[in-house]
Amino acid sequence: MVSRSALPYTPDNADLAALPTPGLRRRVAAMLYEGVVLFGVLMIAGLLFSTLTDQRHALQGRVELQAFLFGMLGLYFAWFWIHSGQTVAMKTWHIRVVRRDGHPLGWMNALARYTLSWLWFLPALGVAAALKLHTSGEYALALLAGVVAYAALTRLLPDQQFLHDRLCQTRLVTWRPAPRHR
Repeated sequence: MVSRSALPYTPDNADLAALPTPGLRRRVAAMLYEGVVLFGVLMIAGLLFSTLTDQRHALQGRVELQAFLFGMLGLYFAWFWIHSGQTVAMKTWHIRVVRRDGHPLGWMNALARYTLSWLWFLPALGVAAALKLHTSGEYALALLAGVVAYAALTRLLPDQQFLHDRLCQTRLVTWRPAPRHR
C-alpha cells in the first residue's frame, strides 16, 4: 500500500497531461477492485433484465442478456469517466483517465475506450476458440495468459500506457484530490 505522504494531492491548476502514469501494480489492483464493484452492478442489471423480460430460465434470452450487460457496463464506465475521470475503484487507487491533452473524456472517447478495453480478453478468447479448448480450466488459463501478455505490453509502449489507451488517445494518470479540512 502506498503511504499518504508518497502521493501528494494534485493541485486544481495541475496540467493533467503532465501527471505521471500510475504503476502497473496499482492499475491491476484497481482492476481487481473494479471486479468486486462490477459484481454488484451486474447482479442488479441482471435482476432488472430478468424482471423486465419476465425471464424464467437462465438460457431464455441469453444473447439478449449478454448484450444488455455489455451495454450496462459501457454506460457505467462511460458515465464515471466523463463526469470525474474516475470509477469508484480508480478513486480508491488514485487513478484518473484523461485525454492525451489532459482534458476530460467526452462520450465518444469514453465509449471507444470501453469498447477497445475488451482487447484484454478478445485475443485470448480467439486463441482458445482456434485451439478448440473445451474445459473451463483451459479457458481460464488462456484468459490468464492473454491478460498477462496484454499487461506486459505496457512495458513496450511509450509512457507505459495500455494499448487501448494509446489507440483512444487517452491516458491514465496518478491523481489525488486535496485533503478535506474538517
